[in-house]
Amino acid sequence: MDMAKWITLGVSIAVAVLLVAAAHWVLRHKLAKVWNLADFIVARTKVTAYTAGAVVGANLGLPSVQDVGWATYQTIDHVMVILMIAALTAFGITLAYAFTDSILARLDLSNSDADRRARRLQTQVRLLRRVITSIIVTLAVSAILFTFDEIQALGAGLLASAGVLGIVAGVAAQSTLGNLFAGLQLAFSDALRIGDVVVVEGEWGRVEELSLVNVTIKIWDERRLVVPVANFTTTSFENWTKQGTNITAKVQFPLDWEVPIAEMREEAGRIITASNHWDGRSWSCQIVDIAETGEIQVRVVATASHTDTQWFIACEIREHMIAWLAENYPKSLPRKRTEFVADSSEESGYASQYPTSAFRRVGAGAGAVAHERNGSPEGGDPGEA
Repeated sequence: MDMAKWITLGVSIAVAVLLVAAAHWVLRHKLAKVWNLADFIVARTKVTAYTAGAVVGANLGLPSVQDVGWATYQTIDHVMVILMIAALTAFGITLAYAFTDSILARLDLSNSDADRRARRLQTQVRLLRRVITSIIVTLAVSAILFTFDEIQALGAGLLASAGVLGIVAGVAAQSTLGNLFAGLQLAFSDALRIGDVVVVEGEWGRVEELSLVNVTIKIWDERRLVVPVANFTTTSFENWTKQGTNITAKVQFPLDWEVPIAEMREEAGRIITASNHWDGRSWSCQIVDIAETGEIQVRVVATASHTDTQWFIACEIREHMIAWLAENYPKSLPRKRTEFVADSSEESGYASQYPTSAFRRVGAGAGAVAHERNGSPEGGDPGEA
C-alpha cells in the first residue's frame, strides 16, 4: 500500500476523532445548560466515543482489494468487523449507563430512608442495567465468534442438537441463572432495596450494592458482608426499613425486687420526652418478666423516626437510668441473695447480731424435715443454703 493510502487512512481517523471531540465540546459547554443528560454522556463516553470514532474512521479509510491483495484485504476486513462490533457495543453500553446515571442522580436527591419509592427504583435501575449489559455483551461476543468460519460450522452442528445443548447449558449455569432470577425477584418484589437497613447472619448494616451475583452489606463498623443473592430468597432476614423508617428502641434492665417502679417510670418518661431523638409517638416502662436467677426484667421502650436515632436514644436511656438508679436507689441494682437455715438448738451469733439479714432459725419441725432429707441423726446442716 502506497503512502497516499496511509495518509488517507490517517486523515479519516483524525476527522472522526475531531468530530467526536467537537460533539463532546458542544455537549459540555452548550447543551449541558439545558439538557442534564449531556454531562453524563460526556463523562461516560470519554474513552468509548473516541475509540468508536477512530474505528469508524479507519473503516471508512480502508484500502481497496486492488491496493493490498485479496488475502490481506480479507484479514483487514475481518479485524475491522471485530473492532466495529466491540467498539460500538462498548459505546452503546456507556450511552445506556449515561442515561441511567441521570435517572439515579435524580433519585439520589430524594433518596433517604423514608423515601422507599426512590430506593426501590434505584435498586431496579441498577439491577436492570447490569442484566441488559450482560445480555448485550454476550450477544456481542457471540457475534464476534461467528465471524470465524470454523465457529459458524460448529454453530450449525450445535443448532442441530439444540435440545441437548440447552439441557447441558441449563445444568451448567444453574447457579448463575438462580442468582440472576433471585436478584430480579428481590428487586421487583420490593423485598430488598439499596439503602435498606437489614440484619443478616447476626450482622446489622445497610444494603450498599445489589448485583447479579452478590448483595453487599455495609456493616456499622465499616466492614462489608458479601452474601449470595440466592440466600435472600431461600433464608429469612430482617429488613428494618421495608415498610418505613419508624422503629422502636428497647432497653431492658435486670433489677432487684426493691426497685421503685413508679419512680423509675417517671424518670424514664422525663428523659425520653426531653430527648431530641424521640419522635413523640410513644414510650413505656414496664416489668415484663422475672428471670430464673431472681431479678425482675424492667423494659423501657421509646419510638424513633429511623434507625440512627433509635440507637442513640437507646444508649441515652441506658446511660441515664443506670446512673440514676446507682445514685438514688442502689438497692435496686441486681443482687444475689443467699438464705442460711439453722436448727433452733444452734444459736447463731450472726443471727442475733444481724436480725434483718437472710439468716433465720427454724424450729424442731424444720429440723425434722432436714433430718429426713439428709438422712443424718443430727438433723439438717446449719449452713445449708
